Amino acid sequence: MIEKFVPDVFSQSIYRLDYKALKTRGIELLIFDLDNTIAPISETQPSKEAINLINDLKDMGFTCILMTNAGRKRTEVFRNKLEIDTCAKARKPFKKNYKKILKLYNKEPEHVAAIGDQLITDILGANLRGIVSILVNPICKKDYPLTKINRQLEKILFARMQKKGVFKKDKYYG
Repeated sequence: MIEKFVPDVFSQSIYRLDYKALKTRGIELLIFDLDNTIAPISETQPSKEAINLINDLKDMGFTCILMTNAGRKRTEVFRNKLEIDTCAKARKPFKKNYKKILKLYNKEPEHVAAIGDQLITDILGANLRGIVSILVNPICKKDYPLTKINRQLEKILFARMQKKGVFKKDKYYG
């Protein structure tokens, strides 16, 4: 069961990820988490750096989507500024909205990567659908109350993964 929480790729941030390698791997669609992946939870709009990254990725031929458990009101500004589709109130890690995205964009899971900062929502959700899962460090320490609980569970998961030799968090590889 622990393998469902192991990311396929681990990177320090969305800005350090090797997108050319993802393209070579056949990835066409990138699903980004919002909170603490694209922006800190305290920010109400994307940074210039995030806007530039998304524009560069679109220029590379990627389709980018924002998939978040946050509400529509928070997500709307990011959708408009980043000029990408969004899936708000996604209820990650449940499969339903991943399945909808795959169908809507007519993509097989192996051509999709999901990028996020949480094992329990982002990585588990992607892995349950067979989507390439990419874990990044959270942008900031501030989290929502439920996320704080998830972070405590993540510590246990990271310890178990390291003990089994399936994942070592401080070894960046992506």
